[in-house]
Amino acid sequence: MTDEKTAAQAGGISIHAVDVARGIPASGLTVRLRRLSPDPALVAEGACTATGHFIHPVAEGTGVLRGTYEVEFDVGAYFRAGGVSLPDPSFLDVAVFRFGIDAVHEHFHLPFKFTPWGFSLFRGGA
Repeated sequence: MTDEKTAAQAGGISIHAVDVARGIPASGLTVRLRRLSPDPALVAEGACTATGHFIHPVAEGTGVLRGTYEVEFDVGAYFRAGGVSLPDPSFLDVAVFRFGIDAVHEHFHLPFKFTPWGFSLFRGGA
C-alpha cells in the first residue's frame, strides 16, 4: 500500500482540551503534533477553539501515517495568559505525550484534561 493511499484512508487524530482546574474548555491552548517516525514532521500546530477542540485537517486524517507521534500542550503559557498565578519556573510548563498509531484507518481521539500541576491524556472513543 502506498503512503498516499494510507493517508487517504487515515482515521485522523482529534484533540479536546479541558482546563479542569477552572472547569472550562481550554480556549487558546497552543497544541503541536509531531510525527517522530517513520519520517519526522510537524503535522499540526495551532490553538484550541472556544469549545476546547483543536480544529485542524489532521482530525480528518490529513498527514496521518502509521508511526510514532508526540503531542505538546503549552500549559504554562495558557494559564499565564488567563491570569493564573504560577511559580517561576512553573511545575508544568509543556505537557508532552508520546503515542503510536498502528491501525492508521482507526480514529484516535485524545481527551486532554489538565491543571497547573498535572494532566490526564488517553485514547478516548470518538
